[in-house]
Amino acid sequence: MQGHLYIISAPSGTGKTSLVKSLLANTDNLQVSVSHTTRPARDGEVHGVNYYFVEKAEFETMLAENTFLEHATVFGNYYGTSKTWVDSKLQQGIDIILEIDWQGAEKVRQLMPEAISIFILPPSKQALSERLYGRGKDSAEVIQRRLQAAIDEMRHCHEFDYLVVNDDFNQALQELQTIIHCQRLKQSVQQSNLSKLLQGLLSD
Repeated sequence: MQGHLYIISAPSGTGKTSLVKSLLANTDNLQVSVSHTTRPARDGEVHGVNYYFVEKAEFETMLAENTFLEHATVFGNYYGTSKTWVDSKLQQGIDIILEIDWQGAEKVRQLMPEAISIFILPPSKQALSERLYGRGKDSAEVIQRRLQAAIDEMRHCHEFDYLVVNDDFNQALQELQTIIHCQRLKQSVQQSNLSKLLQGLLSD
C-alpha cells in the first residue's frame, strides 16, 4: 500500500506546529518529513529526528543531483526535503506530512501532483495579531512584518486542496484527522487493503 503525501502550510501564528504535533500523537502511521539543513544543531536537537544536519558542500552536491523535492535558503542556511527519503517512506505505506510554505508547496505539487495540500487559516486578522503579540518574543515592528507576510501568504490559500480554520483547536484537529481518514477510505486505497475481503465477497 502506497502512503499519502500531505502538504501543510500556514502563516506564522496560526498554530500549525501545535496542530501537527497533536495530529501525530493521535493518528497512526503518520510521520513528519525530516528535512536536511546546513545550520548547526541547537541544544536538544537530534540528527535524523529534528533534521539531518549536513555540511554545505554535501547539501550542494545533493542539490546538483536533484535530490530535493524543494529547498530554500533562510538566513544563510540551506533547508531541503529529500525526495529519496519521502519516496522511501511512502513506499512503506507511511503517510508523510511536509510543513512548508506556499512556495515550497508549489514546487512539491509540480513534482508530485498526487500530494494532498492543506492550508491552515486564523479565524481573523485580530486573532492572528493577538497570538503573535501574545508570544512576547518579538518587537512591534517585527510583528507588523510578520502580519504583512501572513497576509501575503494567505493570498495563496486558494491553491490548496483543503482549508482548515484554527479557531477552536480541537475542531481544527478533528478536521485534519477527517481529511486523512477520508484519503485512507478512497476506493483506490481500500482496493488494496481489502483485497482478500473483496475476493471472498465477489467470488461465485
